[in-house]
Amino acid sequence: MAREVWRDSAENEAASAVFHLMQQLIDRYRVNRPVMPLVVAQAADAGAGPEIDGRVEQIVHQVHRANQLRRVPVRLLDGDGSSAYEAALDMVRTLSEKPWETRDSSQYKPFAFPRSRLLGAIEQATAAVVASGGSTARIREERILEQLGRLRWRADRPRRGTWWDSLRSSVRPETFVGALFIALLSVLLGEIDWLLTALVAAVALIGLAVMRLVGRAAPPLLWLRRASRWFATTSSLAASSTGYPSDGWSRLSPSGSWRVIRARAAAVAERVADAGAGDEQARQFHLELRVQALLEDLRHNYRPHALDWRRGKRTVPPVVFLPRATQDNGGILLINAINNVRSRRSEVDPLLLLASLPAAEIMRHTPPLPRDPGAGASAGSSGARARYERWVDDLSLGQSPVAAATLAWVLRLPLSTGKLTHEHAHAQLITYRVRRTWAWWVMSRASIALIVVGSLLGAFLWAAHWRDTYCHGPLTGRNTDAVWAGAAGDRECVGVATAPEVRFARGNGLELNGAGKGVTFDRIEQAIREENADIEPGDSYVTVVYAGPLTATGKDREATRKGLEELTGVYLQQRAVNKTVRRSVKLRVLTANGGEDMLRQLTAVRKIIEVARRDPTVVGVVGLGRNTDESDDATALLRSAGLPLVDTTNSSSDLPRLFPNYFGLAATDEEQTYALGLVARQIAKKLESPHAIVLSRRTLNGDKDRYTAEQRAAGREMLRTSGFAVGRDVEFDLAGGASLNAPLTTICQAERVPDALYFAGRVEDVRTLMRGLSETTGCSDRPITVFTGDDLTKGTFQDSTSIATNVTLYHSSLAPLDRGRNLGFYGDAHRTLRALLPDDGKPAAALAPGRPAYEDDLFASGQTVISYSATAALYDAAARGDVRRSAAETWATLHTVDLNNMPTGTISFSRAKSSVAENVHGINIVKVVRPGPTATRSLVCGKPAGNAPRLTAEDCAP
Repeated sequence: MAREVWRDSAENEAASAVFHLMQQLIDRYRVNRPVMPLVVAQAADAGAGPEIDGRVEQIVHQVHRANQLRRVPVRLLDGDGSSAYEAALDMVRTLSEKPWETRDSSQYKPFAFPRSRLLGAIEQATAAVVASGGSTARIREERILEQLGRLRWRADRPRRGTWWDSLRSSVRPETFVGALFIALLSVLLGEIDWLLTALVAAVALIGLAVMRLVGRAAPPLLWLRRASRWFATTSSLAASSTGYPSDGWSRLSPSGSWRVIRARAAAVAERVADAGAGDEQARQFHLELRVQALLEDLRHNYRPHALDWRRGKRTVPPVVFLPRATQDNGGILLINAINNVRSRRSEVDPLLLLASLPAAEIMRHTPPLPRDPGAGASAGSSGARARYERWVDDLSLGQSPVAAATLAWVLRLPLSTGKLTHEHAHAQLITYRVRRTWAWWVMSRASIALIVVGSLLGAFLWAAHWRDTYCHGPLTGRNTDAVWAGAAGDRECVGVATAPEVRFARGNGLELNGAGKGVTFDRIEQAIREENADIEPGDSYVTVVYAGPLTATGKDREATRKGLEELTGVYLQQRAVNKTVRRSVKLRVLTANGGEDMLRQLTAVRKIIEVARRDPTVVGVVGLGRNTDESDDATALLRSAGLPLVDTTNSSSDLPRLFPNYFGLAATDEEQTYALGLVARQIAKKLESPHAIVLSRRTLNGDKDRYTAEQRAAGREMLRTSGFAVGRDVEFDLAGGASLNAPLTTICQAERVPDALYFAGRVEDVRTLMRGLSETTGCSDRPITVFTGDDLTKGTFQDSTSIATNVTLYHSSLAPLDRGRNLGFYGDAHRTLRALLPDDGKPAAALAPGRPAYEDDLFASGQTVISYSATAALYDAAARGDVRRSAAETWATLHTVDLNNMPTGTISFSRAKSSVAENVHGINIVKVVRPGPTATRSLVCGKPAGNAPRLTAEDCAP
């Protein structure tokens, strides 16, 4: 309920009637915005005395007091001047230049009067020039314009403040700009370094101070200001500057607009000077122009569709009170001027006026001011021209209905003496505070500041969320193709690196082995980026995504070696296509990180699919070379997205059978155990009652290791078919590394110690196994044969603890480097990698002398060669015949790939083989023993990739 702010009793019936009329006009303005009249109250009896006139005046004062405290913009006027003209002009200036009485408690911010201020500047400039002395009209015009320039075309030029005052007032927290400044700094502090934030803050502070000083010194873009536009286009001044019509003003024409403004300013200044000299017609013109500017300013303060919703905030009109309006004090002249402007302009403004006239005053129009050309004017052309010029001068006043019989905008209230003296009513008069509307609360400075600060705070929180979610997640321009995975302090950036800021190997100084010493993981990733950057926008290219383990959760960079070596092979193929062979279809490579041990490959695959949907040049994926519980789902997702997968070292036997989009280069678990079985069968025949055990990682260890389960099953079946009596499986846990003490004790102290052991584990567990077999009682004093499914070429076996002296180890090698035809690949690859070394004067490492290049530790693991071959196969299908193909076409073409000149043989993806023995994957069986202080490797048997003869027992003699 609205709060009561004023209560009084009506002293007479006339007071009650006038009060209720005014309150209805004020309070109904919010509902239907009625036309606001000029209400003039006057005693009906022309012979009423001063007492009756005093009662009428008291009514005006009472209505004024009733609205003073209720947020209605009110102003009580009392003319002051040596003449009626000066007094009326003073009242107009008071309304436009001095604060209204409810300035501090209004519904909305104080009124702005830019048009009135512009006319005030012209008045000030004219007064200064006139006071300085006489001169010709032309010179005076120029001096007035110069003075306006010094005034910056604004009256009441503000004082020049200091830099410190401007700076302090710009960033006060209680102001909108200050709140916005502080909020922006808070967001920046979360986005960038504190030193850079401080620098931005300092520059912003200086910029704010400069803008404030410049804004106070000179308004920018003068011809675009609303006041300038009104001044240059209003028809009231068209007759005063016929040389520059209103259509000369344009937003796009500063010079033309400026000419119009200057011409009209000079014309107005001339009329103002004439008014000061006593010209009655000039005075009427000046007063009405001032009134027009006032009404235009008030109309603008209530205009609809403004950005600040001012019309929704101001629900009551501005009210002006003239307690005593006479001909002498300028009151009647002011009412006439308002009526004339409204009648001429036919525009509704919100001003409501209440005035009282003494009973003896007569309310009538301003007397017309006819002026003839003069008796001396001839009837010829000169006389006609003189009449035209006089008509132009009179046009600005001739449009006003000064000779009409009635005052159209004046609502006269003749109050009878009886109603003014009838005091028995004593009606209670009450006013209530005008409520602020919802628009004020929504679009107030405090609300906007709160919304902006809240939005910035929300943006800051979202930015923090994005930074914690995406590897590159700034407030703007974030990249969603790579996300953070894992707990705090143990996070990995997983996904696809499509943004320059996302580099999985940034800062990773892990170096290639052997002749690749000095070439770091960071440098390989950077080299791929450089190759991508060399592809011109108009070039034809296909995009291959390499997905591998490119990061590690701990500080052990060695855990990323697989990713380093495979990515090196991808880079070598990219370099060969783009720079060496110079194919017309270029090769672009994107890197995708599946996390340490590929434990987050599903996340990586989903991001790859998102990228492929946006980028039609993506033709397939290379990598995913570790078999986990997610491998099936990852391959299925790629199949649903229409993307083929050329796998590197995943040896799953199920994936090739289940998924037509899967193309593997590594021998499957079944193929590996078949070849190992050829050796195991011959060893079993030499033993009386061969006995074997399968030792494997525990499957419930949370590392998603599907490879171990498949190896365990394949190894058990291989031992059984080879003639071994297979005992109960033994498992070991992973807790900061393999823990084999308990399982080896169980095996070595059993009633029947096994002759052979199938180790279904990883290369990183072999060292611990060998130490246990050499130290555990029961096993250390008897020969044992160990078969393992993992490719142990990744292990060097160079020190004396790498293998037990009583152990013979057989393992498979998935990359038979000695059986390929392209032996020149290794030298070319070494030279390409050597070019990546920094030019610091240090000599590059050479390939190992005295032995084949492929035996150098740079290539020995085979992972670089396999990823090189996989990328070559995918590129061949995507760009065969130098024609770029889509992912679907690449998938179909992969079935026909037949690359003969590969380091491991022929890369072919034929699926028509009838048995495991006839596989097309290359494989070597390697024997490792320690006859002396170091381990010795020897090749037992093997076959190149492609359609090579099947391995037999005669080929694989142990």
